[in-house]
Amino acid sequence: MSGNFVDVNCATLRGDGAASALFGHVKGAFTGAQQDRGGLLRSADKGLLFLDEIGELGEDEQAMLLKAIEEKNFYPVGSDKLAVSDFQLIAGTNRDLGQEVLEGRFREDLYARINLWSYELPPLAHRPEDIAPNIDYFLAQQSTELSRKVSFNKEARQKYLQFATSPAAKWLGNFRDLSASILRLSTLADGGRITDRLVEQEIMRLGKLWANQADNSDIQLNNLLSAEQLAALDLFDRMQLEAVVKVCRECKSLSEAGRQLFAVSRSQRGSTNDSDRLRKYLAKFGLEWGSL
Repeated sequence: MSGNFVDVNCATLRGDGAASALFGHVKGAFTGAQQDRGGLLRSADKGLLFLDEIGELGEDEQAMLLKAIEEKNFYPVGSDKLAVSDFQLIAGTNRDLGQEVLEGRFREDLYARINLWSYELPPLAHRPEDIAPNIDYFLAQQSTELSRKVSFNKEARQKYLQFATSPAAKWLGNFRDLSASILRLSTLADGGRITDRLVEQEIMRLGKLWANQADNSDIQLNNLLSAEQLAALDLFDRMQLEAVVKVCRECKSLSEAGRQLFAVSRSQRGSTNDSDRLRKYLAKFGLEWGSL
């Protein structure tokens, strides 16, 4: 590859501007189009295009992207002349695109085209070996931005690293949480030295942050069921439903939630239709996966 690496966050592409940003447009194609725009796909010609959060693309953009992948050409917005771009594609998403296809939110043909090789990246909390090198990376980044060397003293680094790699460190925001934590420590470090006291304060702050996030995610069945439905639930049924809804909200798809909820009974039954079983359970309470 001799071209550019082009990184696109599809979650930022909304409305009429999405197609224009990706595929370009010609002057006068829409209000405000005062000059031609090449678009990001043409910027990636002979190079690598990374579409992060590809599951956020709209239906029209998905159709245009499929043509561009298969035929290496596409029509810019408002143009009747084909544009050409020969790019390699990597796509990232935090969604279960297979389930998105089943639920009609992602094109089956596009999914089949991009799903040649798939790699699932575990959350940061499950990769403690990646934390230390990224702490060093973020420290170097802050040293450059602050125009001074920023570092832990020996005891402070050991204390922070011990916490950061322990089960107590949830890292719910993954690398964003870690980056923000190092930024805060670097900003507060007197003379660029991160001390034991600063680390202790930061560990307490992170613990409270993650505890508050967990509290805010508590299941509130009164937002899902009517007063009459709640009154008809036994305590056992209510507690069971709360547990099921909690798992559903933590999972990216109906199938993933079904696998977690019915793991033991699945092996005993020899059946794998967990999605249907979960769907029927939710239906007993008038609930659907999309409403959770």
